[in-house]
Amino acid sequence: MSENLKSKVITQGVQRSPNRAMLRAVGFKDEDFNKAIVGVANGYSTITPCNMGINELAQRAQAAVKTAGAMPQIFGTITISDGISMGTEGMKYSLVSREVIADSIETACTGQSMDGVLAIGGCDKNMPGAMLAMARMNIPAIFVYGGTIKPGHYDGKDLTVVSSFEAVGQYSAGKIDDNELLAVERSACPGAGSCGGMFTANTMSSAFEAMGMSLPYSSTMAAEDAEKADSAEQSAIVLVEAIRKQILPRQIITRKSIENAISVIMAVGGSTNAVLHFLAIARAAGVELTIDDFETIRGRVPVICDLKPSGRYVATDLHKAGGIPQVMKMLLAHDLLHGDCLTISGQTVAEVLADIPAEPRTDQDVIRPWSNPMYAQGHLAILKGNLATEGAVAKITGVKKPVITGPARVFESEESCLDAILAKKIQAGDVIVIRYEGPKGGPGMREMLAPTSAIIGAGLGDSVGLITDGRFSGGTYGMVVGHVAPEAAVGGNIALVQEGDSITIDANARLLQVNVSEAELASRRANWQPLPPRYTKGVLAKYAKLVSSSSVGAVTDLDLFAN
Repeated sequence: MSENLKSKVITQGVQRSPNRAMLRAVGFKDEDFNKAIVGVANGYSTITPCNMGINELAQRAQAAVKTAGAMPQIFGTITISDGISMGTEGMKYSLVSREVIADSIETACTGQSMDGVLAIGGCDKNMPGAMLAMARMNIPAIFVYGGTIKPGHYDGKDLTVVSSFEAVGQYSAGKIDDNELLAVERSACPGAGSCGGMFTANTMSSAFEAMGMSLPYSSTMAAEDAEKADSAEQSAIVLVEAIRKQILPRQIITRKSIENAISVIMAVGGSTNAVLHFLAIARAAGVELTIDDFETIRGRVPVICDLKPSGRYVATDLHKAGGIPQVMKMLLAHDLLHGDCLTISGQTVAEVLADIPAEPRTDQDVIRPWSNPMYAQGHLAILKGNLATEGAVAKITGVKKPVITGPARVFESEESCLDAILAKKIQAGDVIVIRYEGPKGGPGMREMLAPTSAIIGAGLGDSVGLITDGRFSGGTYGMVVGHVAPEAAVGGNIALVQEGDSITIDANARLLQVNVSEAELASRRANWQPLPPRYTKGVLAKYAKLVSSSSVGAVTDLDLFAN
C-alpha cells in the first residue's frame, strides 16, 4: 500500500472507517490493507480489433497480481481506432487520445494512491499514452501489449489493413475491379490484434521492449495466441516484484535506454510516429532529447529487418524469427546498444540478452545477417530547410528517387487532396503539399494514409512527392515527408507555398525547401493571416490551445505557465 493511502486508512478511530469501508466493498479483507495496490489500466474495447482481446489479458494480470501478494484495482481507459477513423474528421482525435489516455491513467493512479500500474493497450496511441503517464507518475510500472494481428490472406499474398487502403487506389486507377476490391477488404483483417506490419503499434511495442518497460518477446506476440495471456500474467508478477524493489520508470527510461529504443526502431524499419512519441516520452521523463538525435542514430544503425510496409514480412514473422531480443543482441554485439541499461525485471539489457546468439538463424530471412542488411543506414531521416526550419520526418530508404524537384500542388486539407488523386489530377513529378493539418491547425495532426495509399495504388509512389504538417500512418511508404515544423497554423513557411512553386525534397542531403527567394517569402508573409480556429469548444479546441510543435513531441503541458 502507498504511503499516501496508509496515512488515510491506518489512523486511529473513526477517521479510518470510511476509507476501509469503501475498499472492503471492492473486495479488501483485513489482511489486504498492508499490501501494495496495483492499478491495471485496461484498454479493452470493441471499437477496434487492436483492443478487443485485451480484457482477457487484464483478467489474467489481475489474478496474477493477487497471487503475487498485492491488491489489483482494474480501471478502464479509452482508445481511438486509427484504421477506422483514417481519412475522416474523426482522425483528428487520434493524437489527442494519446493525451487523454495519459491523463486518465495518471488521474486514476494518483487519485487512488496506487503503488504501481500495469497498462494494457493495443492501438497506436495506447502505448505512448500509457508511457507518458508512467514517466510522469514515476511509480513502478510495466506495459503489456495487446498483441499483433495475424496476417490476412488473398491470392497467395499476406495482407494488412494497408492493403485495403492501397486497393482503393488500385480500383480508382482501374487496376482492379469491384470484386477484387471487396475480396481484399474482406480478407485484410482476420481477427483480434493491432495492425500487422511494422506500423506504429508494433513499432512502439518493440521500442518499449527495447527500452526495458515490457518483457522480452512480448512485443511481437500475436493477440490470439496463448503465449500473449501467459506474458500478461508474467508481467504482473514482475511488476509486483518491482514494487517491492522500488524499480521506478525514471530509472529505466533514461537517455541511454531511449537511444536503445531508437536504435531498434531504425533496425526494424519502424514508424515515423515514433519520433513524435519519443520526444514526448523523453520530456515527461526529464530526459534531454531533440529531433536531431534521431538523425544521429539513423546514421549509425542499419535496417536489418525485411518488414512491411516497404518490406515483405509482418510482426508475427519477426516473432518466429527471434523477435526483438534477436535484433537487440545483434545491435549489442556491434556496440550499438547500451547493455548496462536497467529493465523492469531488475536485470540489465546485457543480462537479458546473454543467451541470444549474435547472428540470426539461417532458416529465416526476416532478420538479415549483419553482413547483408536491408539498408546500411536507418530509414527515418530528419529533413530541414526553409520549409522546415524546426525539422520534418521522412522514411528515405527504398525510395527509387531520393531527390525530387517539382511543382507544388497545394491543398488545405486531406480530403481535397484525396479527391484530386482519385480524380487523376495528380501527375508524375508533382509535389503535393497538404497543410493546416498540424497539431494546432488540424487540430490533431491527422495521418495521411488515405492519400499516400491512393498514390501507391495509382502507381505514382515513385514519381510523386508529398509533404505535410500532419502525420503519416506507420503503414505509409514512398517519397513522403511529414511533421513539417513550424506548421502552417502558426505561420510556418509551408503556409506561404503557392500552387506551382518549385519544391525540392532531397533525402540524400536531408533537405526540404521551396525554391523561392527570401524576399518573395517575406512579401508573402506580410500578407499572410492565420486561419480562424476550426473548433472553439470541446476537446479539440482545448487541444489546439495547449499543444506544442511536433518538433518537441506535440505535448500539451509544455511551459503552461510561461509568460
